[in-house]
Amino acid sequence: MNIGLALGSGSARGWSHIGVIHELAAMGIEPQIICGSSIGALVGAAYVSGNLDKLEQWVCSLTKLETVRFFNINMSRNGLVNRDRLHEFLNRYVTDDDKLIEAIDGQRYAAVATDLATGKEIWLNQGALIEAVWASISLPGLFPAIRNNDRWLIDGGVVNPVPVSVCRALGADMVIAVNLNNGIVSKHSHKEKPPKEPTPAARDGFVEKFADVVREYATAVFPQSKPAEEQPPSLFEAIAGAVNITQDRITRSRLAGDPPDVYLSPRVAQIGLLEFYRAAESIEEGRRCVQRMASEIRHLMDQG
Repeated sequence: MNIGLALGSGSARGWSHIGVIHELAAMGIEPQIICGSSIGALVGAAYVSGNLDKLEQWVCSLTKLETVRFFNINMSRNGLVNRDRLHEFLNRYVTDDDKLIEAIDGQRYAAVATDLATGKEIWLNQGALIEAVWASISLPGLFPAIRNNDRWLIDGGVVNPVPVSVCRALGADMVIAVNLNNGIVSKHSHKEKPPKEPTPAARDGFVEKFADVVREYATAVFPQSKPAEEQPPSLFEAIAGAVNITQDRITRSRLAGDPPDVYLSPRVAQIGLLEFYRAAESIEEGRRCVQRMASEIRHLMDQG
């Protein structure tokens, strides 16, 4: 039986995919077909490239400051992400520049992207693996669109946040889907308590300069200091909220039309769009999510 794993979009919540894959492996389940949207495409690529443990070790060491350094202080008109640092990260912890999707041994892989001109869903299952990942994670406003075969491609979560349909098209007999978008809309009604005022030393240098330039969206990394009822949404909060609402609605619609055999929904709604430094709790929740569904998964495996 060919098992497909559909890894959903969800930005920083996506580190829970690592925990899901590890726990499935502990149950003796090694999917033959891996399909991902956005962060799901990235984690899936690390998995099929044999770099999942290396990726996990790095993301669990990530701090708030390291997260900030992935963004451009000059706020380039093409996106906020520092392309050189991202490329270095993908090369070191996800996959090599010269690795081809069709050369992956023993597994089939596809990343989902969106054609910016037509809105069509694009399945990237041939060519350079790193280019497929880059296209699939290109969230508008953060990452620049990627040119591929005379098309400008952006984040796959825009059209297919949990690519169950892609797994089935590639030959999966049973699909395990991981949805990171459950509960993300209602979570905005909860605000974290403000942090303690930083010391003068902490305000000096890079962090202070960064905060001054990107104050509109830095709330995703540094919580707001005013009470929630008095603090209007920042520019980035509005963008993040719009992304969450869109992906929640699209996910519901797509899964209703093409439900998976196993539906996994890690409880990670409290993790913000850019809180990549919260990897440890996200990965652990991915493991727990599989554990909660273990009996159903075993039952389906026995029937297959």
